[in-house]
Amino acid sequence: MKRTLAILFALFATAAFAQPWPSKPIKIIVPYPAGGTSDILARALSPGLQAALGQAIVVENKPGATGNVGADFVAKSPPDGYTLLLADIGSLAISPSVFTGLPFEPVKDFAPVIMVAYSPHLLVVHPSVPAKDARELVALAKAKPDTFNFAVSGIGGANHLAGIDFAQRAGIKWTYVPYKGGSQALTDMVGGQSNVMFNGMLATYPFVKDGKLKVLAVSSAKRFSAAPEIPTVAESGMPGFETGSWQGIVAPAGTPPEVVNRLHATITSILATPDMKDRLDKAGAEVRPMSPAQFGAFIRNERDRWAKVVKESGAKFD
Repeated sequence: MKRTLAILFALFATAAFAQPWPSKPIKIIVPYPAGGTSDILARALSPGLQAALGQAIVVENKPGATGNVGADFVAKSPPDGYTLLLADIGSLAISPSVFTGLPFEPVKDFAPVIMVAYSPHLLVVHPSVPAKDARELVALAKAKPDTFNFAVSGIGGANHLAGIDFAQRAGIKWTYVPYKGGSQALTDMVGGQSNVMFNGMLATYPFVKDGKLKVLAVSSAKRFSAAPEIPTVAESGMPGFETGSWQGIVAPAGTPPEVVNRLHATITSILATPDMKDRLDKAGAEVRPMSPAQFGAFIRNERDRWAKVVKESGAKFD
């Protein structure tokens, strides 16, 4: 009898797994509060994914611990293609270097699907700051060491390390003010509670265009095509300075390759549409097409790169 039941359960499980994917709604976990870059991208992709896959796409925000709460949730989810993570450089590449006892391993615990977008950081200040460019900001910070509150969208995140790298190179100090996400940091920047930050162009540039923040420089290696009038940090006295924010989609490790490949092909098609390309370009982001394998290699390279920055800075985050 037990043998018969075991066979029946095995047959049932096989039949359930063999159902065509997707056969139910797909959840995209954003490990940050609503309104940040990852959230904006997830919601921009959702309509196209829903139309192409024929299933509802549910975007769910699970913020906490600089993106690590949501990332850990996805890492421990069933590898069936129904729970995805749209995360950024922080969760996928920087966290292993800045947090001890991380409950997941970005390289081993996820199956890379696709990089969605890259956007350089903008160095922005509150309009009340009397600096017209990065050089003048450094001069002010040296003249008045306790003047600047640097808004950090998450302890140990990409914009935090960009601020550390910039301050270290310039020989200045500022007070780091942590927030639970980029949207909250931007809100306080606009309100004047914090007065300087690096942040992803996609989420930040609209505030610059509205006159709510003043941009001093962009962190890309060369001037960004979407805003060629903005000088780079590198040409403003820091040769070689380059940082940026990138976002991508990963699935739990063990997700079937055919599911990963279909997701990759579908999202690639969405990103190639004129509407999406125009939308990202106007917001200061660019698509960098990569296969799942190439994206995995990119994540590993970014992890090694930022581990070196953290080690050289001597910064402690735990």
